[in-house]
Amino acid sequence: MASKLNIEISVDVLEPQELSPEEEQAMQLAREAANDAYAPYSNFLVGAALLLEDGTLFKGSNQENAAYPSGLCAERTALFALSAHHPKARIKLLAVTARRRHEQQFVPAMPCGACRQVMAEYEFRQQEPIPVLLQAPNGRFYRFECVADLLPFQFTPDHL
Repeated sequence: MASKLNIEISVDVLEPQELSPEEEQAMQLAREAANDAYAPYSNFLVGAALLLEDGTLFKGSNQENAAYPSGLCAERTALFALSAHHPKARIKLLAVTARRRHEQQFVPAMPCGACRQVMAEYEFRQQEPIPVLLQAPNGRFYRFECVADLLPFQFTPDHL
């Protein structure tokens, strides 16, 4: 007989004034990164910011290409660039936001499946949770305690 497994996650829904100064700073950098995105095809500008353990901020934006799927999402751009330049850096927070090219308001930005898997790899590598702050509807924010909450059945090196 089949059994059912229920998975429960917790996510904080925050008003802008409830963000910590570090979260505000990371989200502001994610917004700046979104404004720098190269997205001439989708016109969906996504920015990601990484707050490192030492207080340094690092950003990435989506980079599209006419030869789909040769582009890269903001989250992976930030993570891969960080790893290339600072391979031992420890991530304290990942923030993501987006906006449509002809609109000023930032809109919800949920990482795609590929980005969630890459994010999970970085969390696995540092053996410590990486909190994730995402733009939510109505100017609010979602704060997840860790990447694993976004991808509960992730593929890890233990599966190899």
